[in-house]
Amino acid sequence: MRATFHLKTLAVAIATLSIASMSNAAGLDRSGQDVTAFLQDGTYAEAVYTYIDADVSGNDNALVGSTSEQYQKGRDTGDIAEAYDFFRYGVKTDINDTFSVGVLYDEPFGASAEYTGDNNFTGAPTAAIDDLIATRVGPLVPGVTNAQQLSNFVDQSQQGLAAARAGVVQLQAALQNTTIPAVQAALQQRISGAQAQIAAGEAKLAPLVGFDNYANAQLSNTENTKVEVRSENLTAILGAKFGAKKEFQVYGGPVAQRIRASTKLRGSAYSLATGYTSNSNPDMDYGYIAGFSYSKPEIALKAALTYRSEIDHDVTISETYPLAGLLAGNPAAATQVSNYELTTPKSVNFDFQTGLNKTTLATAKVRWVPWSDFVITPPLYNAVSKNNPLYADKGLNIVEYEDDQYQVEVGIAKRLAPALAVSGTVGWDSGAGDPTTSLGPIDGYYSVGLGAKYNVTPEWAVSAGGKYLWFGDAQGKLPTQQIVGDFQDNDGYILGMKLSYQGK
Repeated sequence: MRATFHLKTLAVAIATLSIASMSNAAGLDRSGQDVTAFLQDGTYAEAVYTYIDADVSGNDNALVGSTSEQYQKGRDTGDIAEAYDFFRYGVKTDINDTFSVGVLYDEPFGASAEYTGDNNFTGAPTAAIDDLIATRVGPLVPGVTNAQQLSNFVDQSQQGLAAARAGVVQLQAALQNTTIPAVQAALQQRISGAQAQIAAGEAKLAPLVGFDNYANAQLSNTENTKVEVRSENLTAILGAKFGAKKEFQVYGGPVAQRIRASTKLRGSAYSLATGYTSNSNPDMDYGYIAGFSYSKPEIALKAALTYRSEIDHDVTISETYPLAGLLAGNPAAATQVSNYELTTPKSVNFDFQTGLNKTTLATAKVRWVPWSDFVITPPLYNAVSKNNPLYADKGLNIVEYEDDQYQVEVGIAKRLAPALAVSGTVGWDSGAGDPTTSLGPIDGYYSVGLGAKYNVTPEWAVSAGGKYLWFGDAQGKLPTQQIVGDFQDNDGYILGMKLSYQGK
């Protein structure tokens, strides 16, 4: 006879599997967009806090600033991953034995990274500026191959022009003091010739002054490369059960999403994009969620497939790009406020659990996100990139990924006492490609996690859990595909706490 065991007897065995799971994944994925709170029986509520501390360090490319596209180990980048935390809330209740409603809050997408120390991602972009001068100014002024030589040439040229102007003033004074026609004609000819030479010299010097001012401004920069992305989701769900035992359920509803971001690119690693700064104002837009679930309480089986739609945001962004002012010959052109479209990706989650015996529960989570479809394309950044003939058609995206993300996590929860249960998980994340953006250079991970849950009362429970992650090695690249860093042997950990309530 097949053993059966009711879900209620296993409720306490469902420990903290969802506290620290699906976090710090590929692309900008953070919360994993968990919906299991809605799949609980009866009235259920939870509040979850997650803290992520990752160590992502490597070396810059010693060849940055040269014409080489190869990688050569350079200076230490330090730990670029800043500590990151977020909350998740969920509440659900049954209207009757057919209909259920719920509201979920999470922070699905995010990033927080900053380069510090002495490397190609911080401070004065000496290599990038010298390369710019050698390639753009060198052909115009032979012998000028770096910022100091350009500054010296500009100073000497301005001094020469000042002396020429003073000479013109003297000639004009002499012209005023003579009445001899032949002398007047000679002086006027000399004045006209000198003024023509001065005008030609000023025209030749003007772009060089622009390059010199640009170089001086960038070489005085002491800031770090830094990026931060934050998002919030609020999901309303209505579910309807059907079947002879109400074992099937369809559910869905609207999703409100708010997102904001800021970026600073500094140092020689970003070549002519060094000094670029952007701030995207918070934008709210809407999508939807849809899913299907099946349950068999006598063996504690639950399975659910959940789809979340893309969400299109019309974002107002303020950009400062010093190179734009240089190319336009107008400092005001370096700053622009405009709108662009940012589409956060769709996703599919599969959640599964089944009882193995009266005190043991097996779980599995699978997630897919098509990060290969995701791009961030700020208008000014994209427009300036089109000045390069290689990208004149479509320009460059500031962030893009090569591959889709796949996540798998399996676990076991074991009830040790009527009010105490423990759990363990192992997980794998495919990453979103290698090389990848220098603003998040990891290629997936492997993980192990442990958790415990204690029922303070039959309804109220406190859970705590943690996870250790081994990140995949990755090289950081620019949108131009140039490798700017190599990041190996990195790891991190995630801690989580949950307060939950479950009533009939």
